[in-house]
Amino acid sequence: MDAAQAQMQMQTQPRREQAERLRGWHAGPELLVLPNAWDAASARVFERAGFRALATTSSGVAATLGYADGERMSRSEMVAAVGRIVRAVGCPVTADIEAGYGPTLNTKLDTIRLVLDAGAVGINIEDSTHEVGRPLAGTAAQQGLIGAIRRLGEAQGIPVVINARTDVFLRAEGDAETRLAEAVRRLNAYHEAGADCLYPIGVADAETIEALVHGVQGPINILVSSRTPPLPELAALGVRRVSFGGGLARTALGALKQVAEELRDTGTYARMAEQMLPAAEWRELFG
Repeated sequence: MDAAQAQMQMQTQPRREQAERLRGWHAGPELLVLPNAWDAASARVFERAGFRALATTSSGVAATLGYADGERMSRSEMVAAVGRIVRAVGCPVTADIEAGYGPTLNTKLDTIRLVLDAGAVGINIEDSTHEVGRPLAGTAAQQGLIGAIRRLGEAQGIPVVINARTDVFLRAEGDAETRLAEAVRRLNAYHEAGADCLYPIGVADAETIEALVHGVQGPINILVSSRTPPLPELAALGVRRVSFGGGLARTALGALKQVAEELRDTGTYARMAEQMLPAAEWRELFG
């Protein structure tokens, strides 16, 4: 090993260890709960609350930058946001990169390189295309992408944790009677291609979740919402990982909306006093 290789190994070793820990947590014994941060401050709040890893949220990050979700912010803005979140915390961070920010395999892999360079050790990749008339990518093409991501991570010395999302339920793709089978087929194909965790977004009922757990050959990620069973029940069903998407960012904005309406309507500050961080915590957040 020459000096340049040794230096590169030293630089990547901490992130390799983070990635290996993150992958290991998908095997239990505890449910992996991943709050989705939208900026450095929210990331610090989640880490200080005791969560062992974090995810980013594409919709939350986009909203803070003045965009709707769906790759409408630029790739450079997304990567910069991931970098700020990574620098704010010491725990592993997995990045929501939507469909990869590009029409070709090479442009998607460029996105992966940039996100890894920003410090993320995991990625969330979806099979939506953001193209009119073709809502989902072909299974073989998505397998090729996942395999290429796996090889890229290995080449960079980081065993990137791949959370492969299918949007069959979210996009209401095909007949309702066949969606479960199609989601299982796609997720098993993604697992075969090298995905570490499988993400059937848009599922909330216990019966379908249980069927997915039994049908998919890998750890399942469920998006938590008001319609989802509580975390202990999800764990009992066999779910290995949960995330929140933009839900926590929306909750924060919902609380701010209530504060703003009270200020507008009554000129009082009760909700502000109830919701704000104590002054000591605010000072220590980046102290």
